[in-house]
Amino acid sequence: MSRITSIEQYHQEYKRSIDHPEEFWAEQAEQFVWKKKWDRVLDWNFIDPKINWYIGGKLNITENCLDRHLPARADQIAYYWEPNDPAEKAVQFTYKQLHEQVCKFANVLKKNGAKKGDRICIYMPMVPELVIALLACARIGAIHSVVFGGFSASALSSRIQDSDCKIVIATDGAYRAAKDIPMKELVDEALEVCPSVSKVIVLERTQTKIKMVAGRDVFWNDEMKKVNSDCAAEPMDAEDMLFILYTSGSTGKPKGVVHTCGGYMVYTHYTFENVFQYRDNEVFWCTADIGWITGHSYCVYAPLLAGATSVIFEGVPTYPDASRFWQVIDKYKVNIFYTAPTAIRALEAAGLNFVNPYQLDSLRVLGSVGEPINEEAWNWYNKNIGKEKCPIVDTWWQTETGGMMISPIAGVTLTKPGFATLPLPGIQPVLVDEKGNEIFGNGVEGNLCIKFPWPSIIRSTYGDHERCKQNYFVTYPGLYFTGDGCRRDENGYYRITGRVDDVMNVSGHRIGTAEVESAINMHADIVESAVVAYPHDIKGQGIYAFVICTKKNKDKDALRKEILAEVTKVIGSIAKPDKIQIVSGLPKTRSGKIMRRILRKVAEGELTNLGDTSTLLDPAVVDEIKAGAL
Repeated sequence: MSRITSIEQYHQEYKRSIDHPEEFWAEQAEQFVWKKKWDRVLDWNFIDPKINWYIGGKLNITENCLDRHLPARADQIAYYWEPNDPAEKAVQFTYKQLHEQVCKFANVLKKNGAKKGDRICIYMPMVPELVIALLACARIGAIHSVVFGGFSASALSSRIQDSDCKIVIATDGAYRAAKDIPMKELVDEALEVCPSVSKVIVLERTQTKIKMVAGRDVFWNDEMKKVNSDCAAEPMDAEDMLFILYTSGSTGKPKGVVHTCGGYMVYTHYTFENVFQYRDNEVFWCTADIGWITGHSYCVYAPLLAGATSVIFEGVPTYPDASRFWQVIDKYKVNIFYTAPTAIRALEAAGLNFVNPYQLDSLRVLGSVGEPINEEAWNWYNKNIGKEKCPIVDTWWQTETGGMMISPIAGVTLTKPGFATLPLPGIQPVLVDEKGNEIFGNGVEGNLCIKFPWPSIIRSTYGDHERCKQNYFVTYPGLYFTGDGCRRDENGYYRITGRVDDVMNVSGHRIGTAEVESAINMHADIVESAVVAYPHDIKGQGIYAFVICTKKNKDKDALRKEILAEVTKVIGSIAKPDKIQIVSGLPKTRSGKIMRRILRKVAEGELTNLGDTSTLLDPAVVDEIKAGAL
């Protein structure tokens, strides 16, 4: 693979990747172990849509993550695992040990009935066994569907049902800051409506007392004692499914984004090596939970493909106090640190007393992911964590893109606070107006689309290809629509301005307004609700809910607590509204459509200029909402 080391080389590589994309991406794929080389590099159209990369190629991604490194890296650390409680013993895995554990657990899966093509749900905290389970699925050709451990039983069951999972891998419980979370209890509740699940494999993490269902539930450690570590990797077609990962959409039902084996492998590795400029023997730490795409791509697959040493962290940035990240960086001499603006803002708010005792002199590159980073947080991160010596790569990408799309290349691209800067090689962004006309030149703003496929582009939404087509390829025919607004400055640098659909970005997590409204409306006393995002100092966007209650004399504080409990139960605590305003009506047009523009302005505190309200069925509702704004 050609490593980009100068801005001149970037421009050359970028041009080559656009002029000769098949030749360029064939070259990036050559370094990997293929059981059979591809016949053609690419076949695609954005109408059906149908995108195939490395057609006819056969491989197994785990051989490229593990086996091929063993001759040179058997004793190199693959992962340092840092537990939630700093008093608990940390653990490390060499590449040899990780390979053995993955092969053993792959045999456990086979022994429990798993085979190529089966969907397997993984619902675990950030423990090393989560990585092992994920890779073991890929080893045998099973399709993993990791569900974030913060989701509720209801959210878990809907994802299991949608992909018809056969096996669930979980823990008895989880530690998160000072809380104990009853993971197995939530699994049991979810499985009351999931007839497809025949086995549950339980890792004991917290030693919590749990119920084990005879014939269905088995313990991880017991099963591992029954198998050996000899497991050949299943040959996979480059376009076979690797995993399904659920993401919120603008309608209530989460959609299962499908990624496949070959293109995802090539693209995530290429971006990791280039964006971070990873060097042999460096320590890389991506703080994302593996339940999200950032964790899949840059905690697991890309670092292992590159033969890197990584940190996995079970805890949160503020436990036991706000120095935890900095303590871990010094402990493991982390060289590359990749985290979210939400975490940066929370740690900035905690103050420099938590930063100053730490050296942080091992750091070479800083990264940001999940949402656009605001300039104030960027400057704080640059000055106090990077000591103005570390380039910050502010990366823009999505669950659907599989890997980073627009980003500085560390030490190569001149950075600008708040800007994702330039597209990576192979990425062809365009800005379009509402009618889909391309907006040319610099110093312009529009909706961000991509006009040519890259190897890790979404292939489908599981079980519903039409939904994939409608979501990403119909709005602007012939283009992939990201759902984001974007500005291109006078130098051609890109800045993401936020979602243009009804999806909120809360602490870097995409949450659909319809999902939250549906959860709120399950409360017996709520007749209707409308949810919008508003600027939040720490989270980036907070959730503001307007709700209509059937009982006029209901205690408002009690109702708010009940609503929060309902949302937590249906989705999880990450989707809890920050503000709940009880209203007698919502601003609707005569055709019954809620005018969210007005609600957004109220949520943002802009109460004087609400625009034209003449089309509303009852304009008086707006005055009442303004008067009660929180």
